[in-house]
Amino acid sequence: MTPEDAILTLLAERGEGATICPSEAARRLAGPQGDWRAEMNAVHATTDRLAEAGTIILSWKGVDIQKRRGPYRIARR
Repeated sequence: MTPEDAILTLLAERGEGATICPSEAARRLAGPQGDWRAEMNAVHATTDRLAEAGTIILSWKGVDIQKRRGPYRIARR
């Protein structure tokens, strides 16, 4: 599974308008016994790419943000 697969699969599993935390995608990549923190750089890089492509929206506390910085949530466009 790629970081993109993890992000998009988690979003597909959620209801319309729901968001995910990037750490959820990292945990999905790492698996039950894996080191999810080691996957965070790949998730952040993929998030940047998907946001630039317009595939996802980033937000924090319900407010859309244009670029990833600090804590953020991921939603479907």
